[in-house]
Amino acid sequence: MNVMQNVGIGSAINRVDGLQKVTGQARYAAEHPVPGLVYGVIVSGAVPKGRILALDEAEARAVPGVIEILTHKNRPHIAWFDHSHKDMVAPPGSPFKALYDDRIHFSGQPIALVLAESFEVARHAASLVRASYEVEPHNTDFHKAQAERFMPSKKRDSFQPPKNRGDAGAAYEAAPVKVSADFHLATEHHNPMEMHASTVIWEGDGGITVFDKTQGPQNVRDYLAGVFNMSAKNIRVMNPYVGGAFGSGLRPQYQVYLAVMAARMLRRSVRVVMTRQQMFTHGHRPEALQSVQLGAERDGRLTAIRNSATTSTSRYENNMENVVNWGMMNYACENAAGEYAIAPVDTATSSDMRAPGAATGMTFFEMAVDEMAHAAGIDPLEFRIRNYSEIDQMNGTPFTSKALREAYAEGAAAFGWSRRSQAPRSMKEGRELVGWGVATGMWDAMFSKTSASARLTANGHLEVASAASDIGTGTYTVMAQAAADTLGLPVEQITVRLGDSTLPTAPVEGGSWMAASVGAAVQLACRSVAEKLLKAAEKMENSPLGSASLDEVRFAGGRISLRDDPARGVAIAEIMRAAGMDAIEVQETASGGISGMISQMRKSRNTHSAIFAEVRVDEELGVIRVTRIVNAVAAGRIINPKTARSQILGGVVMGIGMAMHEESMADHRYGRFMNHNYAEYHVPVNADIGDIQVIFVDEPDPEVTPLGVKGVGEIGIVGTAAAVANAIFHATGKRVRSLPITIDKVFDANPLP
Repeated sequence: MNVMQNVGIGSAINRVDGLQKVTGQARYAAEHPVPGLVYGVIVSGAVPKGRILALDEAEARAVPGVIEILTHKNRPHIAWFDHSHKDMVAPPGSPFKALYDDRIHFSGQPIALVLAESFEVARHAASLVRASYEVEPHNTDFHKAQAERFMPSKKRDSFQPPKNRGDAGAAYEAAPVKVSADFHLATEHHNPMEMHASTVIWEGDGGITVFDKTQGPQNVRDYLAGVFNMSAKNIRVMNPYVGGAFGSGLRPQYQVYLAVMAARMLRRSVRVVMTRQQMFTHGHRPEALQSVQLGAERDGRLTAIRNSATTSTSRYENNMENVVNWGMMNYACENAAGEYAIAPVDTATSSDMRAPGAATGMTFFEMAVDEMAHAAGIDPLEFRIRNYSEIDQMNGTPFTSKALREAYAEGAAAFGWSRRSQAPRSMKEGRELVGWGVATGMWDAMFSKTSASARLTANGHLEVASAASDIGTGTYTVMAQAAADTLGLPVEQITVRLGDSTLPTAPVEGGSWMAASVGAAVQLACRSVAEKLLKAAEKMENSPLGSASLDEVRFAGGRISLRDDPARGVAIAEIMRAAGMDAIEVQETASGGISGMISQMRKSRNTHSAIFAEVRVDEELGVIRVTRIVNAVAAGRIINPKTARSQILGGVVMGIGMAMHEESMADHRYGRFMNHNYAEYHVPVNADIGDIQVIFVDEPDPEVTPLGVKGVGEIGIVGTAAAVANAIFHATGKRVRSLPITIDKVFDANPLP
């Protein structure tokens, strides 16, 4: 894609992929035209646990246009794999294998794939497949599953057990001010606009090209190679555009596996798209129970933290999240203890959803902190400042940077926090109670080893490429700006390629690490191009640059000039012509270097935020409106304030959804999520969203990542639900500890003393 702007890092430019998206030129996984395409429609199982006794396919096979029906009985042989496969996001256990055998693990599990010449025929025939089952006892009730809670010996790679300090039990018992609260978070499902879909193009020589809705094309390629015992060289996975994912695309979903299996069986191109209902039959944010006990002196200084949590997982994999660590890291307290476990239920495995672990754990901890501030009679913002820590309290390490104080100050000033009255139910306009709440957000500032290539041609055009994904976060724009900033080229002369497994190696896009990682890789590649240009310029007759080093020159407007004498310069195109070079092409890998690894070991790397929320509650009807949010974010160097603001806005909206809307409701008799549609699974819409102000606090951080960049994809949601919940308490005097907060819960809650 061609980029149309002329700016580098720090400029608030439009998304470089924006024109393609708004004009319909951007093609998503199910939109690529393929001659002779076969359409697959998944048949979902109706029971939560048991075995398939029989499948009656006769009526479906009789439909004109039906080509084949894939089931566990006639599927081709597959190799499969265990967790020696390097899937960086897979939890321990045995991954789900669609159509593997007659076993049913969860309701909605795929039991057949109908393949036909058209989507309409496949959909109709799929409705005619009948199944009979041997049903086994099941449990999808998370509260009942507490009897089975455990912590497995084999941990997920990303899981960090909490580190206890002091004697939290004794300190809590001795504290003059105490708070003990139990919280519950309902299951939430990913609901991106684009449903999971795969278009598999049969290349005729046994090779395949796969357009997949994924957050990592190379991860999908390696998965398919392991499952089908194929050479990775014969698999090309592409995802140039992704219509949102929020973690649902970190792992390959079952539709890509089914589509590839069908393509290999038929030796034809195949497309499989999940329905919206089927989007509720894979990963989801786990249901959670969290207990927080806080002890403090009468002046509000914390003396004890006890934080325990349990989240849901499936029976075949052990999904774990870092839930209890965040408050133990953020607040100064000599005595802290954390405990975490998982509880198995008969559903698909829970999975990462925007800010996994933190969005749950930090939210509930911040609600408990708010309760403690109320119990101590201290303004909740002042309470947080009194317990501020300059170091990571859980690990005993300094932060590479922590501008949370500044975020508190700037956010409070913009919100007008000084005008807040202390007592609940003390602010009112008309028949609406007004509440103001505050919360802290915290997330990791991660960096992953990433490669990128850069190719500069003699006409001054630059192409940068990496297998990175852009799931709507702005990776295209980040890569373009990093290149423009390094080589000083007009941005309209830069082409960005990504979302292709054949490009230089990149991790899955997740965890808010992609901007920092791929940006650094592009910068390294462009610096290598610059060094080659300087060597070529040095050989020019009467070179105006002489033997200048990279630090002694500047790139701007397609020219290289001396920093101390800008008049002495030469056009890049002239250098390349003089050297007889048609192109300069390099590939580099950003790994953080030795200094980065040392920093990672000795210092904590995190983003922080201060969220201020205003709600208005109709005293008679109980209707809650979130009218204002101010989110002040400390996230290092901001590559593009406009796209970064967009990420924070999206996170805030999801946080409002967590606070008041999103809940996957199961009928435990049938073990099925019942509100599996947009009509009944509530997500915030325009009418639910008031004014949102985003502030980026100045936070220089040369240590955190090579570009000084911290990701912003997750930090926007962390703490937002707590700020809203705390505002509802301030408005009503009622503390609702179960999310989402709905009208009935507000009416049923008793006021806190």
